[in-house]
Amino acid sequence: MDTSYPREDEPPRKRGPPPAAPPPRDHLVWAIFNTLYMNFCCLGFVALAFAVKARDRKVSGDVEAARHFSSKARCYNALATAGSVVLPLLLIALAVTGVIHLSKLAQESVGFFTYQLSGSDDEDQ
Repeated sequence: MDTSYPREDEPPRKRGPPPAAPPPRDHLVWAIFNTLYMNFCCLGFVALAFAVKARDRKVSGDVEAARHFSSKARCYNALATAGSVVLPLLLIALAVTGVIHLSKLAQESVGFFTYQLSGSDDEDQ
């Protein structure tokens, strides 16, 4: 029995080329969703174009170009999604604050006109 330390139960691994990096994602489904459902300033369509280019380059074997187009597709998809989520929320917030402001203005106007009408009745008598 060998009691020497450190033990090496596994044989040493062979050194070879490093494992290949996984192919880049093309973000095509996200781009289709942005194009059809939430097309903010046509950014979804631009993302779709870059996603298709990334998929074409990946199929042809040009990994570096596929990675470049994939990052552009991801960027435009993120911008389209953020714009499509933020813009409606901003419009809702503006509408709510506008309604609140108009209701306060209407309440002040009712008080002003009520005062004017009661004041003019006292002057006539």
